[in-house]
Amino acid sequence: MDYFNVSIMYKGKKRLELIEAENQKSAIVKAKNKFPSGIVLKAIPTSPPVEVVISNLTAKLKKSFKKSVNINDKIATIRQIAVMTDAGIPINDTLQDVAMNTHNVQLKDIYYDVSSDINAGKSLSDSMEKYGNEFGHVSIAMTKLGERTGNISGSYHKLADILESIRNNVARFKKAIRYPLITLTAMAIAFVVLIMVVVPKFKEIFDKFKTDLPIPTKILLSIEYVFSNYGVVVLVVLITSIYALIYFYKNNKEFKYKIDKILIHKRFYLINRVIFLSTMHKYTLVFGELVRSGIPVSEALQTAVGMVDNSVIKEQLERVNANIERGMNLTEAFEQTGLFENMLLQMIKAGEASGQLDAMLGKVTTYYDMQFQDIIDNLSTYIEPIMMFFIAGLVLLMALGIFMPMWDLGKAVKG
Repeated sequence: MDYFNVSIMYKGKKRLELIEAENQKSAIVKAKNKFPSGIVLKAIPTSPPVEVVISNLTAKLKKSFKKSVNINDKIATIRQIAVMTDAGIPINDTLQDVAMNTHNVQLKDIYYDVSSDINAGKSLSDSMEKYGNEFGHVSIAMTKLGERTGNISGSYHKLADILESIRNNVARFKKAIRYPLITLTAMAIAFVVLIMVVVPKFKEIFDKFKTDLPIPTKILLSIEYVFSNYGVVVLVVLITSIYALIYFYKNNKEFKYKIDKILIHKRFYLINRVIFLSTMHKYTLVFGELVRSGIPVSEALQTAVGMVDNSVIKEQLERVNANIERGMNLTEAFEQTGLFENMLLQMIKAGEASGQLDAMLGKVTTYYDMQFQDIIDNLSTYIEPIMMFFIAGLVLLMALGIFMPMWDLGKAVKG
């Protein structure tokens, strides 16, 4: 919606009204409806009021940092729906029972709302469409499949399996990086404590020196000065920068694309492989399971690409459907992306030729899973050189910054 300053001649007086409307014509119509006896002179586009801008920004911030639905609770409710519908319980009663028993407030509200929509005559998939962000593309696709085949139970059991596989990989990655993050955080805290507590004591001694201090010492003293005088400002700037980065990453497509491109660049050590393998595993897993479940290839591709988070990889995979519509087979379309190794392309080609595409996609998924697990299992080994370099740099800076002037002082005393 846009805003317009509408000039109106009303009861012999000219007045200016701020009207919110889709376009200039709609603004004039709204103004005439508001002042039936008035004469609309002109409608000029204008910027929205400050309070509206603030309100919209606040709403966007809340949406950006809104807590996502807990994956474990989501899987548990999906399993419950699958079991209850398999037992012949009507879907409406099932959703009411699931909403009543779940402890997750978000899911409770969602299932009650979906149940109300079904009572009003909507289908389950149509009711869940508005909660696509909470459930994801694959959940909507499997719901539609269940409705199409009349087997909601089977579709939801398969959906739970897919979500569990994705959840387990995320959990393994978080577990693998927990130790390195704790170690680096501890070192950072120790460094700050040393800067704030130890360096000031030596500063009094260094101030008595009549000679120039070594560069490491100047660096330490500069850091100590910034922390002592602008520590709160540094902390606020750091926190604000992190939140701003998250906000723009979630809300600005161009910014997200640039960050995603950096993250998968070959020079971005290790992270690029983790992101690529986890993304391709999730993509082929969803695609393969949807094909196995009987969903058409084009629809399965569209749903699977919706699961991809990295904008650059997603852009390349979105070309697959377009190329298939131009007459390419699946193998040729995958080859055009440049994301698949030749061995995997040969497997997919063999699957297409033999009519066993779902089985070959399963093997491709297993391959990506093995590669991903290998990196996760050896993540500490890969990260260790970086950690050692970082720790050695901090220790060296502290040692040289403190002891080099002391050595100079000792030489001066001997002299």
